[in-house]
Amino acid sequence: MTSALRQADRLRTVRYDIRGPLLRRAREIEAAGHEVVKLNIGNPAAWGLQAPDAVVQGLVKHINDAEGYSDARGILPAREAVADYYAGRGVVGVGPDQVMLGNGVSELIVMTLQALLDPGDQVLVPSPDYPLWTGAVRLSGGTAVHYRCVEEDGWQPDVADVAAKVTPATKALVIINPNNPTGAVYSRETLLALLDVARQHSLLVLADEIYDHILFGSPDAPVVHEHAAALAPDLVVLTMCGLSKNHRAAGFRSAWLAISGPRERAADYLDGLELLANMRMCPNVPAQHAVAAALADRASIDPLLAPGGRLREQRDHALRRLNAIPGVSCVEPRGALYLFAKLDRSVLDVDDDEALVMDLLNAEHLLVTHGTGFNLPTPDHLRMVFLAPVEVLDDAADRLERFLAGRHR
Repeated sequence: MTSALRQADRLRTVRYDIRGPLLRRAREIEAAGHEVVKLNIGNPAAWGLQAPDAVVQGLVKHINDAEGYSDARGILPAREAVADYYAGRGVVGVGPDQVMLGNGVSELIVMTLQALLDPGDQVLVPSPDYPLWTGAVRLSGGTAVHYRCVEEDGWQPDVADVAAKVTPATKALVIINPNNPTGAVYSRETLLALLDVARQHSLLVLADEIYDHILFGSPDAPVVHEHAAALAPDLVVLTMCGLSKNHRAAGFRSAWLAISGPRERAADYLDGLELLANMRMCPNVPAQHAVAAALADRASIDPLLAPGGRLREQRDHALRRLNAIPGVSCVEPRGALYLFAKLDRSVLDVDDDEALVMDLLNAEHLLVTHGTGFNLPTPDHLRMVFLAPVEVLDDAADRLERFLAGRHR
């Protein structure tokens, strides 16, 4: 008798709930002929938020130049554009040879961790986090140690908790800023304190800054994003960003990694990272040609974020609607594309947030993501994307309110 094929044991602890059982159930509901309101994934194009013409034309213009492999690190004009961008943002010592392009930040996350970790090694990861970080640490044989972010303090990291969780096995500190799922934009003081922990313990800093330009400030109350690499030129920092969010080109799968700081201290590690880059041959070549055009047109998203702009209005409207639902509260996100709402367990019958959002999907055909899917330890949050137009967000809020009305204690 032929035995069944089983997944590798190392996958048993790897989760990516954003596209897990909930999405499979949503597909079943759609296959049965029902429409599902999907507010689970930050995919701008799905809601009519298109990439700037200059970015698209950067790809189209060079499509005939993109039929062969590129340098495993990426084409030189794109790497030069990334280096120039960070130089203009105060990051010193990054030239094109210190830039590596990737098939989205997701690929770069996996590569940086695979090159770093041996079994038993630890990585400090925020809680809540973008769950690919935790999954990739585990897939690479390491242990994700989650540090607390404080909801009452706008989801800023608890630096004392970070410091307390460093052990001799700790290899790296992950900083996700602006944060997914909370929308927190870390203060300069918080970043300096986090970087000081890394300095004291010689940790590699992995800075996920994919939302670095999506900020909801105003002339009277600016929101400033600080690059970790600019604040710590004495530390090895790997900064990751790309076209998916700022330039609404998620399907291009075009991203970059900038290596700053005393690279000689990390020479052996960087050799391993280059080995992995070589093994994938090269990133998607056509989309690399969009990078220089995108970085030359960095402000294209600004009208969407300013007061009166589409993303700003959608954020504000969805935030008001969620905070008006009995038993629901949400810290105002200052960046990124998400609302991370808290469910008051003294008001609502919530003991299992994954079961709750599955019940919500079945009852109201609304797809959101549970907070524990972002490695939050308490089962009392959900994340909702606010990329949809206001009328869709209103409909979603109505569905959520109707559902939660039946869950009052």
